Amino acid sequence: MPGVVPHLIVGAVAALTTAAATPIVRRFAIGSGLVVAPDERNVHTAPTPSLGGTAMLGGLLAGVLAAWMVGDFSEVFAAPTEMLGVVSAAVVICVVGVIDDVRPVSAPAKVAGMVLAGSVLSLAGVALVVLRIPFLDVVLLSPDLSALLTVVWVVLLANALNLIDGLDGLAAGIVAIAAATFFLYALRLGDEGLLFEGNPGSVLAIIVVGICVGFLPHNVHPARIFMGDGGALLLGLLMAASTVSVGGRTEAAFSGQSFFFFAPVFIPVVILGVPLFDLVFAVVRRAATPGLRVTAADKDHLHHRLLRLGHGHRRAVVILWGWSALLSGFVLWPTYSGDGDAVVPIGIAAIGLLLFTVLHPRLRLVVELSTEDRV
Repeated sequence: MPGVVPHLIVGAVAALTTAAATPIVRRFAIGSGLVVAPDERNVHTAPTPSLGGTAMLGGLLAGVLAAWMVGDFSEVFAAPTEMLGVVSAAVVICVVGVIDDVRPVSAPAKVAGMVLAGSVLSLAGVALVVLRIPFLDVVLLSPDLSALLTVVWVVLLANALNLIDGLDGLAAGIVAIAAATFFLYALRLGDEGLLFEGNPGSVLAIIVVGICVGFLPHNVHPARIFMGDGGALLLGLLMAASTVSVGGRTEAAFSGQSFFFFAPVFIPVVILGVPLFDLVFAVVRRAATPGLRVTAADKDHLHHRLLRLGHGHRRAVVILWGWSALLSGFVLWPTYSGDGDAVVPIGIAAIGLLLFTVLHPRLRLVVELSTEDRV
């Protein structure tokens, strides 16, 4: 597998392209009147363009082109079907999201677009091939089941990242952390000889990191542009493609020590735990509320609840970034160290972050009240 430096070159190209394209897209969106006005569903206070996904798509194309030009990735492009499939699926899902950003479409139509993108990915060969079930054995998936599970994974991640994209910089930061973690995980598997040389998982992961790093300066609070559905769905598809390429195509049981999920395909479930938990929580919450459709938008996501607790916009984002970093560290540390010694310090860090999340607004209120009393 290519080393760190070639990957960083590809990531840098994706980052610089995204960073350069985003202001151009922003000016076009404002000039065309394609902005999101404040309403009861959103927390922003000024009209903001939301076509950032097109700039991200430009970063993807530039990153893939850079990887093709760098000789270290010759094995990845030796049979270019997979990378062409990833790019084609990315274009499909980004177009679906951008259409929804410009003129909202129905939920079934949007899901149909995700299914189409996932199907393109599967047909190109980027699909789950094996599934290691904890405590049992490796299951070699049939072509039909492989395609089905791949499409489901794409739809799941795309929706999870779309729902978590509710605060400035939140989704881009979480995906950057998750993609960087998965990149290091893929490198580790490659170094152990558990991935074939043409596996595109690591290069896709570093391209995602670059896209997010290039977009974040324009998207942190107060955001000058949103990624929109086009960007969120695109990132979901790319993370699905990367994780499927690595976790669903190796029979090796490698994750460090004796964790119960001794299966690479389960690693991204932990790394992307924040958006996936928010997705599951949203579905259960809406299904349990009489008269509320599962597809109906609400303001009870994790980030909305943090705001209601009293955290500011930026602090709420940093808290959720922190949880993503902790979950990523939980996976990555044993992968590199070979043991589970990080469980205790990560557990202590998690307790500290939980206490900060719950108690900080209350302590601040107590201090403010005490100050007012003294005055």
